[in-house]
Amino acid sequence: MEILKGAAVTAAIKEQVQELLKDFQGQPPKLAIVRVGERPDDLSYERGAVKRMEGFGLRAQSYAFPEDIGGEEFKREFAAINEDPDVAGILLLKPLPAQIPEKEIQSMINPAKDLDGISPVNMAKVFAGEADGFAPCTAEAVIEVLKAYGIPISGKRAVIVGRSLVVGRPLAMLLLKENATVTLCHTRTKNLEEECRRGEILVAAAGRARMLGGAHVGEGAVVIDVGINVDADGKLCGDVDFDAIQEKASMATPVPGGVGAVTTAVLAKHLALAAVRGRR
Repeated sequence: MEILKGAAVTAAIKEQVQELLKDFQGQPPKLAIVRVGERPDDLSYERGAVKRMEGFGLRAQSYAFPEDIGGEEFKREFAAINEDPDVAGILLLKPLPAQIPEKEIQSMINPAKDLDGISPVNMAKVFAGEADGFAPCTAEAVIEVLKAYGIPISGKRAVIVGRSLVVGRPLAMLLLKENATVTLCHTRTKNLEEECRRGEILVAAAGRARMLGGAHVGEGAVVIDVGINVDADGKLCGDVDFDAIQEKASMATPVPGGVGAVTTAVLAKHLALAAVRGRR
């Protein structure tokens, strides 16, 4: 089984970003990372995003707010970031605390700066197959992995396990755009093993540690593991039992070092695109 490592994909995306910005004048594009509270997973993602931006020659600034900030105050602060001409793109770390109206914030964000595809405008563009909408970075990272390794998508049977608006549903639209035949499954799908085995491309995005094993994988399938979980021993693992699929899958992404590594590279690419479009 060939292991599809994210590092090679990230290097290819870095070249794309450099090409996009080769004629860009002035300071490098700036990413605003908006965080409320101190959740460990948010802090980890923020650190990774900042490191990736700097590695790609881009700027990143964190805007951190206390967990108990009022909803109206947060809206005012967010509006100021949203309207700042120096900010080319925004990454809002979710979920937000209960006192902040998350849907209102998602509707407020300028679609041109919405790098992770959370605004209703960008969601609609992704579902309509329009090229100028930003898809969620993780969903797009799956497509980047497949393309970087030359894995055919057109005409292939793709099965996705997970129906979130962050990965499963937008990824289904991206795969359809590439002419795959898509089945979208979830944790309540009947005969899940059988459905998964039909997939020539199998994407695990349900958020359950090692949920999919060898019985879920058809012979020669390409397995893309989007899950990031912590097991009982405190180790990072995916939604796929990596050891159990090695005799069945032809290729698979590891966790860590797979799709997660590509997600922040896609974020950087979206930032570059937003900045270039903003100058037109």
